[in-house]
Amino acid sequence: MADYMKRTISSLLLSVMMVAFVAAQDKAATATDTLSIGQQVAKRFFSGDHEIDEEGKPLEKKKMEGLDYIPEIHGTIRAKYEYCPQLNESRFQVRNARLSITGNVHPIVAYKAEIDLSDRGTIKMLDAYVRVFPVKGLALTLGQMKVPFSTDNLRSPHLLYFANRSFITKQVSGFRDVGFTVAYDAKAWFPMEISAGVFNGSGLTAQTEWQKHMDYSARFTMTPVKYFSFSLNWQSIQPAELRMNLFDIGMIADFYGVHLEAEGLYKIYDKNQFAPSYGANAFVAYDLLLPKVFHKIRFGLRYDMMSNNNRGQYTLIDEQKVYEITDYARQRLTAGITLSIAKPVLAELRINYEKYFYSDWSVASPDEQDKLVIELVGRF
Repeated sequence: MADYMKRTISSLLLSVMMVAFVAAQDKAATATDTLSIGQQVAKRFFSGDHEIDEEGKPLEKKKMEGLDYIPEIHGTIRAKYEYCPQLNESRFQVRNARLSITGNVHPIVAYKAEIDLSDRGTIKMLDAYVRVFPVKGLALTLGQMKVPFSTDNLRSPHLLYFANRSFITKQVSGFRDVGFTVAYDAKAWFPMEISAGVFNGSGLTAQTEWQKHMDYSARFTMTPVKYFSFSLNWQSIQPAELRMNLFDIGMIADFYGVHLEAEGLYKIYDKNQFAPSYGANAFVAYDLLLPKVFHKIRFGLRYDMMSNNNRGQYTLIDEQKVYEITDYARQRLTAGITLSIAKPVLAELRINYEKYFYSDWSVASPDEQDKLVIELVGRF
């Protein structure tokens, strides 16, 4: 009876979401493309173009207009329903309720501030930085930001291919910190980008502490041909007393609606205090464009895995530091379907099923087991 009720609730939720999406698409189709001056200002302030570069960019001095200095407001809401068959339990979550403001105070000075009003019920300040563009292609950023490391880590929630991030980002390497980065985009003469940064290493909330040891990060990306790119990443962190070095390589290919992506990570610990950790993430997605109702439907299949990982925790045994397993080895297969509406704002319905594999199921936490995920994403 309980299983029947779970399946009934899931089916009902899916039906309601589908009806809501159809209604939203019909309403969007009646919108006019003619905008008044006031509407142009509103569009600039509340930008609905989800392809826009939110990270701030230099402006053309010779073409400056008053609208160039008006801030842009962006928001992302991700609400989900999850069912775990092993536990025979379910839950609702607001995974993200992000709000960000971006803009320029000068043709070469940009800013961004972003807060998550509900990260599974917790308020978090995410980005808060000022970015300066002294010369063409060069960007200097000071403040709180994502560390330039890993492709999956740098992807915003509304651009995710699956409802949950890979193990590489979620358990092993997903970081935000306070620091300074230098980035150079050489695409005007060579198809590459490079960025490097130095950070406190103490996270987002311990900013008053003096640091003896900083964290470092570097990322190199290259696009030798239009439909293919790869990245090389390095990071050196010291979350407690143990320094760790992470190496990451990634690849992306896009052709005829197919998106292929693969990423591998290797993590070593100073003085061999813990066995090296490694992780992998590989997936394929295919976008099928639709003539009406939805903009497209996306089919995705992902495999990701990780070995035992340590985040700096240890136990004193006979006055010796013994570093413990923070995250246990696991594997996962994820199959998903995403229905998208792209205009006037981004809206998606993501339906995923995650199948986990452990050598010892007794170490599996309740959050890291098989689950059905039905997620709605709204982006403006």
